[in-house]
Amino acid sequence: MVDPAQSLEELCINSIRFLAIDAVEKAKSGHPGLPMGAAPMAFVLWDRFMRFNPKNPKWYNRDRFVLSAGHGCMLQYALLYLTGYDSVTLDDIKQFRQWGSRTPGHPENFETEGVEVTTGPLGQGIANGVGLAMAEAHDAATFNKPDAALVDHYTYVILGDGCNMEGVSGEACSLAGHLGLGKLIALYDDNHISIDGNTEISFTEDVSKRFEAYGWHVLHVENGNTDLESIADAIAQAKAVTDKPTFIKVTTIIGYGSPNRQNTAGVHGAALGADEVAATRKNLGWNYEPFEIPEDALAHTRKAVERGANLETEWNKTWADYKAKYPQEAAEFERRTSGILPEGWEKSLPTFTPDEKGKATRQYSEGCLNALAPAIPELIGGSADLTHSNLTEIKGFGNFQKGQYQNRNLRFGVREHGMGAICNGIGLHGSGLVPYCATFLVFADYMRAAIRLAALSEIGVIYVMTHDSIALGEDGPTHQPVETIASLRVIPNLLVMRPADGNETSGAYKIAVENRHRPTLIALTRQALPNLNGSSIDVVGKGAYVLSDSEGTPDLILIGTGSEVSLCVEVAEKLTQVGKKVRVVSMPCWELFEEQDAAYKESVLPKAVTKRLAVEAGCSFGWQRYTGSEGDSISIDTFGASAPGGVLMEKFGYTVDNVLAKAKALLG
Repeated sequence: MVDPAQSLEELCINSIRFLAIDAVEKAKSGHPGLPMGAAPMAFVLWDRFMRFNPKNPKWYNRDRFVLSAGHGCMLQYALLYLTGYDSVTLDDIKQFRQWGSRTPGHPENFETEGVEVTTGPLGQGIANGVGLAMAEAHDAATFNKPDAALVDHYTYVILGDGCNMEGVSGEACSLAGHLGLGKLIALYDDNHISIDGNTEISFTEDVSKRFEAYGWHVLHVENGNTDLESIADAIAQAKAVTDKPTFIKVTTIIGYGSPNRQNTAGVHGAALGADEVAATRKNLGWNYEPFEIPEDALAHTRKAVERGANLETEWNKTWADYKAKYPQEAAEFERRTSGILPEGWEKSLPTFTPDEKGKATRQYSEGCLNALAPAIPELIGGSADLTHSNLTEIKGFGNFQKGQYQNRNLRFGVREHGMGAICNGIGLHGSGLVPYCATFLVFADYMRAAIRLAALSEIGVIYVMTHDSIALGEDGPTHQPVETIASLRVIPNLLVMRPADGNETSGAYKIAVENRHRPTLIALTRQALPNLNGSSIDVVGKGAYVLSDSEGTPDLILIGTGSEVSLCVEVAEKLTQVGKKVRVVSMPCWELFEEQDAAYKESVLPKAVTKRLAVEAGCSFGWQRYTGSEGDSISIDTFGASAPGGVLMEKFGYTVDNVLAKAKALLG
């Protein structure tokens, strides 16, 4: 029975709070404050507004929920359990933050069904939410008909003060306002507390006015602790505004209900402690054992199971009607959402011969994108205001703008970090979209956190990074990424490609498109490169291969990547003329080479050949694994300089004469 001192809704809200309190207390680790304060807004949202099916977490037309303030993840785990998701049981909640549990310390999309995106680094989640909303808008514009709203769902985000402080949220939300994403609704847990204390020490701006300036519809719920009807009214108002995203500032008390810890930094990121847990139970009238949920509360929240099944059944009728009326569009929708690429798409990739005049690999990349765009209609992306330098426009497919969401060229503006996080949201939406984004390679540092999260979250984003070395020239060391490739290679599950010519560039795109659960970064030149004899699309998949060889066991192996491979070929020819046996290995992707079996790796880099010289216009870090103790590398372990690219390559030793001299020194 419902406790007469509490309404049924209060009982449900306190169920969320105490699941969080008890889980954090048992783990002796976690963040109880946000779930305690944000439980009312989360309950109202999930109970009255959100459309989802707990027994089919991947139902396409569900509303997407993002907890951008991911440190408060027990809020989400409590909601998943209470509403009937099989992915989170009471035992899982008891194993919060423990080895092998499905309730890790921050929400992870690959670990827990019902979690849409991986959050924790603050600001990423709201930026992912922008990507989710963009994907929904694109799908709706692509597939909906006047008599059939096949695609019709919202993206809801709960974010906190920390999310609003992080710059990535500003980048993404600025773009969301420009695009008028009416189905994006963000609820701001305005509790004025961060780890260091009250936000008055560092964060006193009027966030609502900032979002108004971004072009958002802005509302304020002054009492988010108990005024459930005002929360519900704000969400209803948000849904009624269709031409702009909505930002709802919900003022709350962090750690609500804790007599001695609420509204303090102490409740943000630490367990309450046994005494304070007991005091909170008494204060909120919670007369239940740890992890015990009142039957009435569970019965009410579990109504989401039947409600969700009915919602999906209703949508399935729309889907059946759509298939009957629009069979061609339905088949395309089904293919995309199943994650199946169009048959024969890879045949569209261009191939090249050594007789063809060489171009910059960024130009080969442009050719690949424009060949793939008609063959893969789900390919969508753009550049951080460098379209004409990155060469990433897919011609004839229009700009994705407000009211033109069917178009496929995304204009991100100068917002690298936001761009990366938005693409992560697009990749995780479930539309089957293949997102790409672009900037200069050196600015990968601006989006590194988003790239890392793509790798962690298993999202097949394609990063098109141009101007990949000192050879970009006069812009100087601020733009010359001498250390960037090495730093990216250490990110697990990220494929870093540095193609040497047109065929290798096509091969890099083949790998990138095929890998829908692994991001790929393609580093491309500004300067022209020759097409090489022996390169092909398929060999790129091995990560490294023998481009040219000698008869018999080589005396020396030259290993190159990208623009330096052709230099290695020239040097090999000169050494061959003086009787040396030289093998040239092109190594476009370390990660793929490491995944080959021992026999293949031995066939490319035989242990018996210890004289090896690596040539790459970047830092030497990591190369010793391939050159060995008797080998060497021609690398750059300083910053670059401002001068024409050709001059820089000469000054830093990327000439036939210098590589030849190094090779001869190794050979003795």
